[in-house]
Amino acid sequence: MASKVISATIRRTLTNPHGAFSRCRHLSTAAAATAVNYEDESILMKGVRISGRPLYLDMQATTPIDPRVFDAMNDSTIHEYGNPHSRTHMYGWEAENAVEVARIQVAKLIEASPKEIIFMSGATEANNTAVKGVMHFYKDTKKHVITTQTEHKCVLDSCRHLQQEGFEVTYLPVKTDGLVDLEMLKEAIRPDTGLVSIMAVNNEIGVVQPMEEIGRICKEHNVPFHTDAAQAIGKIPVDVKKWNVALMSMSAHKIYGPKGVGALYVRRRPRIRLEPLMNGGGQERGLRSGTGATQQIVGFGAACELAMKEMEYDEKWIKGLQERLLNGIREKLDGVVVNGSMDSRYVGNLNLSFAYVEGESLLMGLKEVAVSSGSACTSASLEPSYVLRALGVDEDMAHTSIRFGIGRFTTKEEIDKAVELTVKQVEKLREMSPLYEMVKEGIDIKNIQWSQH
Repeated sequence: MASKVISATIRRTLTNPHGAFSRCRHLSTAAAATAVNYEDESILMKGVRISGRPLYLDMQATTPIDPRVFDAMNDSTIHEYGNPHSRTHMYGWEAENAVEVARIQVAKLIEASPKEIIFMSGATEANNTAVKGVMHFYKDTKKHVITTQTEHKCVLDSCRHLQQEGFEVTYLPVKTDGLVDLEMLKEAIRPDTGLVSIMAVNNEIGVVQPMEEIGRICKEHNVPFHTDAAQAIGKIPVDVKKWNVALMSMSAHKIYGPKGVGALYVRRRPRIRLEPLMNGGGQERGLRSGTGATQQIVGFGAACELAMKEMEYDEKWIKGLQERLLNGIREKLDGVVVNGSMDSRYVGNLNLSFAYVEGESLLMGLKEVAVSSGSACTSASLEPSYVLRALGVDEDMAHTSIRFGIGRFTTKEEIDKAVELTVKQVEKLREMSPLYEMVKEGIDIKNIQWSQH
């Protein structure tokens, strides 16, 4: 009986056009979404029915793997399957060589020495290692950390973990444009400050911090400077020497590489010391024990090399698409606010708030566009973005924020479709909003005294 049930299930899956195996024909770049007509192929996933695969505009959450990166990984999987730490035979030497080539590729992208690149599982592990590792090593003399209120969750949670161990942490507020107040940073530094951790490009609002100025302040006060550069490398020019960073966290899947691999830059001169989070075979200069994921590392290296070659072209292309998106929405809608600085911003991140619209309804209405209301790490929460609240954005506007992420493979057709769908949904929700009706009639709703019944 059980075998008949299993056979019937497999048969239904294979014959069902929307079954598990049919997903293979949809695997392509985001551009394919506009090239294929899915009107007759509705998809039901997690209780939501949509007409076809949505447009992908969530590049800050992750990027599609570049086919050239995939080719490099595939070739390495076939030919370099040895353990890179096996020193007694050719298979190990080949894998080790592949890892070292990738280390050079990553180092070149950030103007570092290959010996300063420590491969890890991603930016979260790198951030944890940097923040906790430095403070644990210097715990006898350094008890204070400085960071900002808009950091990634893994940095903030690492700092809270240190607080539970008895360390003190200063969470600097940011200005309304999302940038750090440099004078406040100077005033916050103490003799026992062991680390300043400020991210280069914010994952939610895309603002680019004044890295050279921050690095200069840290150097003047002899305080190590760590930055989470997961959203920066491959997108804006990064030079660890000009920035004067002692530690820098990186991730491959933000630059069209594979998931599950990243790196921590650890400066050698002047040397920065830190305790490892993991103990074992002592790989990666003793800072990250465990067998290296050769193929993922190869993919990371290939992604970095491509980013070096194509960064200028990518920025030009993405900037044009960002302007097309913003102008297209603003031409048809009022009450649209850009969150974060427009002058100091990575062009592929456009975080917008739409006045007089209920945020969750807007996000659900945009089911044919893959966007988010903030960080993928916190989007499960119904609370407004802590990053936007730190900017002083009103709670109602913070609730209506949408982050559009534009990337290397995004097309003009996708942007035009996203504009059309966004405008249509906002207009639909505003038609049902009594607040918007009052605003159109000239009533200042902020001065209304609401009463409870």
